[in-house]
Amino acid sequence: MIPKIVRRGLPLLLLSALAGCNTVVMNPNGDIARQQADLITVSVLLMLIIVVPVMILIVLFAWRYRKSANAKYEPDWDHSTKLELVIWGAPLLIIIVLGLITWVSTHKLDPYRPLDRIDANRPIAASTKPIEVQVVALDWKWLFIYPEQGIASVNELVTPIDTPIRFKITASTVMNAFYIPTLAGMIYAMPSMETTLNAVLNKTGDYEGRSTNFSGEGFSHMKFGYKGVTAAEFDAWVAKMKANPVALNRADYLELEKPTSREPVRHYGSVEPALFNRILNRCVADGTPCMNEQMLEDHKRAQVAAAIKQLPKSGAAQMAEAEVCVTPVPGSALNTIVKK
Repeated sequence: MIPKIVRRGLPLLLLSALAGCNTVVMNPNGDIARQQADLITVSVLLMLIIVVPVMILIVLFAWRYRKSANAKYEPDWDHSTKLELVIWGAPLLIIIVLGLITWVSTHKLDPYRPLDRIDANRPIAASTKPIEVQVVALDWKWLFIYPEQGIASVNELVTPIDTPIRFKITASTVMNAFYIPTLAGMIYAMPSMETTLNAVLNKTGDYEGRSTNFSGEGFSHMKFGYKGVTAAEFDAWVAKMKANPVALNRADYLELEKPTSREPVRHYGSVEPALFNRILNRCVADGTPCMNEQMLEDHKRAQVAAAIKQLPKSGAAQMAEAEVCVTPVPGSALNTIVKK
């Protein structure tokens, strides 16, 4: 039989297992993630103002009004103004404070909002231009395109520290979520849509990014390495990448897009121009119309249809029959609409 003192100590073994946990979410190295961690801490502390007293009172009431305590019996008691003020006033004040903090933080930490600081002590100059990285969530791997440097990588992201980074994010097929715990919060990657994340890393090191939205069989291995380096090291890395003769063109992308799991790191020394826009608009394959062009044509047709409805009935009928093959008269309302 297990001794009583050992049985009481068994729960401590479960707590000891937490010693190996990675607490990067609450101890990040990116300014945006740091502010998000502070927001979590403040929110928890405010809620504990209610939770802790309630836990203490539960024990206190159980002890004070136990059967053997001979506590005062008041069956007709039903109201206390002071108690009501405490019960409703304290939570109300906490909700107001939480609401104010959430409202301010929601706007300040908006992922689309350009950064205004490197960290709490260093603002960003208005002339500072962020490095753009185009992110594509594939099945089940990540493609990173650096349009300004003309290079790309698979399952490896490298950025300089103390430099604003602007991520343009999309997906090839199904919905995913782009998340680097040490850098910033999670943001969705969706096909035919572009999301944006502005962030900055403040400390060099090797980190990990991952997908946090289930996307099929290879989801659990959809991770990538993230390296934070100095500006000089980043320039050296870019130069090394450009020396790589392997290029990423549309045909290569179509092969890369096919579902694979545990994809090794790949580097491309050059990238076909506007490849990301073709991925976004789902027109990488030859002969496939781009969605943005289709939507523009649909918009023009809708404008023409609206202009026809404004014409007299006889003129509208004639224009409806001839709109495809007749050039609009210069200066007419229809010609103005078509030109737009």
